[in-house]
Amino acid sequence: MNWRAIWAIYKFEMARTRRTITQSIVSPVISTCLYFVVFGGAIGSRIQQVDGIEYGAFIVPGLIMLSIMTQSLSNGSFGIYFPKFSGTIYEILSAPISFWEATIGYVGAAASKSMLIGLIILFTAGFFVPLQIAHPLWMVTFLLLTCITFSLFGFLIGIWADGFEKLQLIPLLVVTPLVFLGGAFYSIDMLSETWQTITLFNPVVYLISGFRWSFYEISDVGVGLSLFMVMVFLGICLGLVGYIFKTGYRIKQ
Repeated sequence: MNWRAIWAIYKFEMARTRRTITQSIVSPVISTCLYFVVFGGAIGSRIQQVDGIEYGAFIVPGLIMLSIMTQSLSNGSFGIYFPKFSGTIYEILSAPISFWEATIGYVGAAASKSMLIGLIILFTAGFFVPLQIAHPLWMVTFLLLTCITFSLFGFLIGIWADGFEKLQLIPLLVVTPLVFLGGAFYSIDMLSETWQTITLFNPVVYLISGFRWSFYEISDVGVGLSLFMVMVFLGICLGLVGYIFKTGYRIKQ
């Protein structure tokens, strides 16, 4: 394993974050704070509690997941797309570094950025609502797995995209609606039986449910099933990355 090459890619991507800290860090944190004000204030005045948890505190895990999913996709996709766009991808292809080592560098940087944003939002949420984390280790585990998985997903989007507009196509039209419909701001128990069944086909439900359980020990689905679904999605992303590297899809053309 060429750790020096991995570290070089990782350091370069993290340096880009420092140069655009307002866009990379400050903007998503402020946007999430506005969600707190709108949903926690407006809806929270009508819905006092959900499953015995104050509504403002109940939506914290969902807001964090919404932010880290979108940021992981954005960071992961742009990190690999920009070298394709500028032509510097050929320097990486000709360097003594394997595709997996390049992936670790890019995805590791994207996941680190998202993890940092998630922790900042978690810290900021403590100023708005009283928080409790029943299982800190599981909270960090779900947070880390989600950051890595969606950074890999974003990496795949960056390879697939052949234009800047396509980088936002899947996050805006697919992922964000799935998060809003995945129980980020409500419990699926509040839905009718028919809609509960339909909602269980949404993979984001399992991510948010498991993450919320680590805070309040309440969940819409079993914690084991949530962890299993995260690992399945991660395995699918790894399989697709392996296929792309084997075939050179949209990299070597």
